[in-house]
Amino acid sequence: MTVERVSVTDKAKAVIDQLRDKHGELIFHQSGGCCDGSAPMCFEKGDFLIGSRDLCLGEIHGCKFYMASDQFEFYKNMHIRVDVSEGRGSSFSLEIPLGLRFMAVSRIFSDDEIKDLSPVKPG
Repeated sequence: MTVERVSVTDKAKAVIDQLRDKHGELIFHQSGGCCDGSAPMCFEKGDFLIGSRDLCLGEIHGCKFYMASDQFEFYKNMHIRVDVSEGRGSSFSLEIPLGLRFMAVSRIFSDDEIKDLSPVKPG
């Protein structure tokens, strides 16, 4: 059985549904760069250009989840669960005007999970 690298909480799924109704198809990207740093950011598909060094870690609730390759070096042995909390972040992510922010909750994979990790793909 393949172990997924990313997942999403039900609370975050509800926010994704709300954003999808308003903006259409969505993607997530986690860069580790400016603004909210390593917070996952949600964009309309096509509004954020995926670079040649970005990796696709999988999908959450029908949205591809990308990460910068240098950031992935820190997360390659961790599962990321996307959740949402109240409070305005300082990013360009679509949930910010709702007074919410997505966040990454990570944990280290077990030895058994590492054996069956889903592969990452170029962006």
